[in-house]
Amino acid sequence: MIPAAAREDTILAHSDTPTPLESRACGPLAGTVRVPGDKSISHRALILGALSVGETRISGLLEGEDVLNTAKSMRALGAKVERTAPFAWTVSGVGVGGFAQPATPLDFGNSGTGCRLVMGAVAGCPIAAIFDGDASLRSRPMRRILDPLELMGARTSNIREGGRLPLTLHGARYPVPIVYKTPVASAQIKSAVLLAGLSAPGITTVIEQEASRDHTELMLKHFGAEISSDKEGSHGRRISLHGEPELHGANVVVPADPSSASFPIVAALIVAGSDVVFSDVMTNPLRTGLFTTLREMGASIEESEVRGDAGEPMAQLRVRASKLKGVEVPPERAPSMIDEYLVLAVAAAFAEGTTIMRGLQELRVKESDRLEATADMLRVNGVKVEVSGDDLIVEGHGHVPGGGLVATHMDHRIAMSALVMGCASDRPVKIDDTAFIATSFPDFIPMMRALGADFA
Repeated sequence: MIPAAAREDTILAHSDTPTPLESRACGPLAGTVRVPGDKSISHRALILGALSVGETRISGLLEGEDVLNTAKSMRALGAKVERTAPFAWTVSGVGVGGFAQPATPLDFGNSGTGCRLVMGAVAGCPIAAIFDGDASLRSRPMRRILDPLELMGARTSNIREGGRLPLTLHGARYPVPIVYKTPVASAQIKSAVLLAGLSAPGITTVIEQEASRDHTELMLKHFGAEISSDKEGSHGRRISLHGEPELHGANVVVPADPSSASFPIVAALIVAGSDVVFSDVMTNPLRTGLFTTLREMGASIEESEVRGDAGEPMAQLRVRASKLKGVEVPPERAPSMIDEYLVLAVAAAFAEGTTIMRGLQELRVKESDRLEATADMLRVNGVKVEVSGDDLIVEGHGHVPGGGLVATHMDHRIAMSALVMGCASDRPVKIDDTAFIATSFPDFIPMMRALGADFA
């Protein structure tokens, strides 16, 4: 068994120089695979395990850079976090409000989710912690996370213009519960407020006009919190958490990540003759907007062996190559597939007809400006695409000319989407760097090669 520290050092090492890769048209993709554990669940299992009393056992944890940085931050805050076997981890927690003052800055690398959720957890503890990350994370806005946390009693110092990292977050000695209406549909904002609310007496309430993914609510309940979620308006939710619970360690089976699965799924749809089975894929309806959209486009995606763990449903998916057609994707679907629009754009490029994706403003504040980066990825490979406000419009003609060099902008999802495109394009597609794929899907390249992809 590889020791935890050695495993983490191996995964976290970036190449000093860019590592380009070319993807070429290949024969049918075939096989049965389990993509890595869900990143959202992995982050939350580590954080809630650290805030619980007793031991949490996690199986199927995603061992990508983003999640390993969250594990390191939990150790720095006083929890005991150990890797016991491949993808199996234990966390011995410190209890709600029990985080210790970290001796060094908390470095989240490229992970906005890990950083923002841990901000919420730290905001309810009477400690100060420095939050930092790589160049990409330092460029991303944190103010909309910090605003509600400051209403609860936390404060910031040494903060860069625009609320950007690095910054020092001073947790509240006496956190207060709030009723907070999120300005956008964001699971990160909601989760940060709820995690801070664990330490506040009384009820903390978050109101969403558009429901975002509910992993935090489901996992809080799994660890013993008293939490309710009710409808608010046509598409929203009102989530109420009773503060100062004693959370207890729990067993968590991490389902396969639907966001990671989206890349080989789209590859299987666009490469003629492909037939691939994906096991244990999360099918939480707040995460399956891509599957809904692909089926509307004519995709063959069959579900079987449905089961669940810790409130999260999962199923086996069989995906076969399909003739796709252009569709219009409504803006209210964005929260359930915000990370999948990049690879959906690839599917749209291979479809017949125009695909319109509406309401993608959140893509502008991800690891890169993903809206413009997605359009650039398609354009450089001969696809006609337009960005109109916050909408992405792709004209599909059933094939992609290819032949382009894609700038990944330190963004793992751009890199993987471009490599998927090359699997069926007329000419090879090349990306400028593969290093950041390891943040979410360390085994993406070998897995795709095992299915039959031609990466060189």
